Amino acid sequence: MTLTLLSAFIAGLVGSTHCVGMCGGIVGMLTMSLPNNIRQSYLRLIPYLLNYNIGRIISYVIAGMLAGFLGSQFVQWLPFTNPSVIAKWVSGFFMIILGLYIGAWWQALTILERIGALFWDKIKPLGQKFLPVKNPLQALGLGLVWGWLPCGLVYAVLSFAIVAKNAWDGGLLMLAFGLGTLPMLLTMGAAAKWLIKLSQNITIRRIAGIIIISFGLIMLFMPKHH
Repeated sequence: MTLTLLSAFIAGLVGSTHCVGMCGGIVGMLTMSLPNNIRQSYLRLIPYLLNYNIGRIISYVIAGMLAGFLGSQFVQWLPFTNPSVIAKWVSGFFMIILGLYIGAWWQALTILERIGALFWDKIKPLGQKFLPVKNPLQALGLGLVWGWLPCGLVYAVLSFAIVAKNAWDGGLLMLAFGLGTLPMLLTMGAAAKWLIKLSQNITIRRIAGIIIISFGLIMLFMPKHH
C-alpha cells in the first residue's frame, strides 16, 4: 500500500504537466471571468484556485472510494483462495503501464481517455453552469465537475483503487494522486514556467517513469511476507 501511495503521488507530481494541458484552459476560463482586481492579485486569486482544486480532488477521492468498493466486492466472487494475489498483479501491471506513460515510452492510456470521453459528454454541461465564476463556492463546484474530465493518468491510478482492499484505501490512493498534482496547478508566474519546464524534461520524466516501473516490479515479484 505504501508503494502504491508513493507511486500515486509521484504520478500526480510528475504527470501534472499533462494536467496543466487538460485543465489549464478550464483554470483560464475561471480566472478570466474574475474582476481585474482579483486576477492581478495572487493573494485574492488563491481562494478561487484552491477551491477549484479542492473540488477536483474531492471528485478523485469519490471515484477512488467507488472503485475501491466495487473492486473489493468483485474480488470476493473470484474463484481463488487468495484474491489478494490478483490485486497484487493488477497493481504491479498498472504501475508498469503508468511508468511507461510518464516516461513517454508508451501512450497506451490514451485509449482509456477516449473511452472516458463518452461518459464525460454526459456531465460536461453541468460544469458550464458554474461559468462565469463569481465566487469561490462556484469555483468549488466547477472543480467537482471537472474532476471527472477524461485523463489516462487518473484512470491508471484508479486501477490501483479498484484492487484496493476497501473504499477507504481507494479514496486514499486518489487523495495522494490529487495532492501530487497541486503544486503545478496552484503555481503561477515564473515559478509555474519553471515547474512546467522541469516536468516536461524528458530525463526527469524517464527517471520518474523508471521509479514507478521499479515499484511495479517490486509489487509483482517481492514475496508476500516482505
